[in-house]
Amino acid sequence: MTDKATGISFPSKLMGMPICGVGCRKKGPIKVYSVGMYASGLQDRLSALSASGAAALAALRKGAGVEDPTTFLLEMNFKVGAEKMASAIAEGVAPRHKGAASDVDELKDLIFNGVAKKGAATKGTTFQFDCTTSGVDVSVDGKKQGNVASAGLSSAFCDIYLDDKTVSPPLRKSCIEKFCMP
Repeated sequence: MTDKATGISFPSKLMGMPICGVGCRKKGPIKVYSVGMYASGLQDRLSALSASGAAALAALRKGAGVEDPTTFLLEMNFKVGAEKMASAIAEGVAPRHKGAASDVDELKDLIFNGVAKKGAATKGTTFQFDCTTSGVDVSVDGKKQGNVASAGLSSAFCDIYLDDKTVSPPLRKSCIEKFCMP
């Protein structure tokens, strides 16, 4: 599946999970990165729902990262410094996370440390966030950086892309269009 905005392609499966949709994270006119979402079980949950209904959006969010392991694969389209990238993701998670602020700080540190080794998140750099009941596993360019053991953080991370204030409306739309009835 290819993100139309950037031309970045994503594999059809990752860790045995099918791709659910793709989208772009923009900051003003800049296409910062593309994101692919992978999860099992979504097709069954969404296939009977109308793509135009609020129920489809609620079903998309329900259980992501908790009931259903969910992975977000980000590929950079624009160069961003290590501190700025880590801070941007942490700032997206923080207001959505109901748990300890130290969980968000730990996530930020894992991202920063993974990117700092190469100086910046350059075009082609990948970030993988595996969201499960055991928390969020963070990988940068395929190298595992660590885990933040917080199911609440996992859910909050998924909400960056799936709630009403999503940072990538095209990702949500892509998931809905792939699995729901027209």
